[in-house]
Amino acid sequence: MKSKKLCRIFPTQENMAKRVAIVGAGVSGLASIKCCLEEGLEPTCFERSDDLGGLWRFTEHVEEGRASLYKSVVSNSCKEMSCYPDFPFPEDYPKLCAQFSIPGISQNTEVCRVTKRPDFTVTGQWEVVTLHEGKQESAIFDAIMVCTGFLTNPHLPLDSFPGINTFEGQYFHSRQYKHPDIFKDKNVLVIGVGNSGTDIAVEASHVAKKVFLSTTGGAWVMSRVSESGLPWDMLFMTRFHNMLRNSLPTPVVTWWMSRKINSWFNHANYGLAPENRTQMKEPVINDELPGRIITGKVLIKPSIKEVKKNSVIFNYTPKEQPIDIIVFATGYTFAFPFLDETVVKVEDGQASLYKYIFPAHLEKPTLAVIGLIKPLGSMIPTGETQARWAVQVLKGVNKLPPRSVMIEEVNARKENRPSGFGFCYCKALQSDYITYIDELLMDINAKPNLFSMLLTDPRLALAIFFGPCTPYQFRLTGPGKWKGARNAILSQWDRTFKATRTRTVQESPFPFAILLSLFLVLLVAVFLIFL
Repeated sequence: MKSKKLCRIFPTQENMAKRVAIVGAGVSGLASIKCCLEEGLEPTCFERSDDLGGLWRFTEHVEEGRASLYKSVVSNSCKEMSCYPDFPFPEDYPKLCAQFSIPGISQNTEVCRVTKRPDFTVTGQWEVVTLHEGKQESAIFDAIMVCTGFLTNPHLPLDSFPGINTFEGQYFHSRQYKHPDIFKDKNVLVIGVGNSGTDIAVEASHVAKKVFLSTTGGAWVMSRVSESGLPWDMLFMTRFHNMLRNSLPTPVVTWWMSRKINSWFNHANYGLAPENRTQMKEPVINDELPGRIITGKVLIKPSIKEVKKNSVIFNYTPKEQPIDIIVFATGYTFAFPFLDETVVKVEDGQASLYKYIFPAHLEKPTLAVIGLIKPLGSMIPTGETQARWAVQVLKGVNKLPPRSVMIEEVNARKENRPSGFGFCYCKALQSDYITYIDELLMDINAKPNLFSMLLTDPRLALAIFFGPCTPYQFRLTGPGKWKGARNAILSQWDRTFKATRTRTVQESPFPFAILLSLFLVLLVAVFLIFL
């Protein structure tokens, strides 16, 4: 689908938003605050909990309206690929988050309503009603950035499991899970082979009596550790590989992908091979699952036929299996309870948002949704790039296309018609990571120009094209460019290895490598002599 570019205009008092309300202080909300401050806007962030970080802040209890994670969770993306574009993690820092404070955040403040002002068609302004310590307050803002994510409302399809009401054991959604102690010496059934489901099944298998992992359609499983012990995404997410994948017919790409993933272990032999292999489903990232399956600690099973008092019957297997605990890792739905449906309407797991950001039908583009997308890549730099792009629109520097053009693009994304090349994504909100970010960067003149760079800085150009597409690339140029981006790109592998090189090892060079080096030196010498 051909992208429609934005028009650049000179901001004036009339078309420039000044005061911006940001709903949510997770990774996308924090990025939105930063992008607003960079462009001279005045952000005020409302966070309903008592701390920052959203999903990535662990608590022992589940909080209403906020995403929840378990104690042992590990990011599926390495630190170099999941940092903010101008804020790399320290080279010896293996963790995902550092504590910091940002001004302008109202904590323990719930956003109750966001409504258009009576003169919205002229001013584009919004009225925001909040609740803090039992007291409601109202304020007027020029723009809104919604950063509430999509992992807050658990999807619990109990009607799809006949007999669940007769079950005398314990059952709950994966959102409620925190520690594996509850599984000790129990027969556990986990429903759903996604990242949470496999994590919980693997963790339960260390203490439980028996663990079953039920899947309807199967899944591809990948390890965080790829070839030569390198992070999987630093090898997979390169501009070269992305261009290659998108240039090949979909059947060729899916064949190559399945062959690559099956090189770790044959998914069919482990009962995990996806039934539909033509569409790209988000891969499961888990380092332990095949080892737990081959040792009999986790048993892969088909979907559930019937639930009984203390057991379940799986499809195609008439034997009853005793079960004490059922965990529903069945995903999430999302909604915007503080917005009227005339502003943003959620249907079939998606909303009508241009570039997954702006409602296409609004008279004034002064409301942006940040982070409502599922890229095949890290959410942190994706959300930050969305916020950076959206702020240019809110500020009045860029102008969105006509409403009819935006609606046409929104409908095309919803239809999700296969192009015949590259990956064919099967679920709503899924998107190609590099392609999508490049769309946004081009609109704000921030995409690196590799052709000109090849002439002026060939080392950097080659690192950008053939190396991992780390977020620093997104801040090389354009509004908010970071002067440290070039050095961050050229030193990314040093930071990657620093965390694991905790013991000095003297490596002996292979004789073949020495001979190859001598041959290349001689070849260059001969070339220079006869030049």
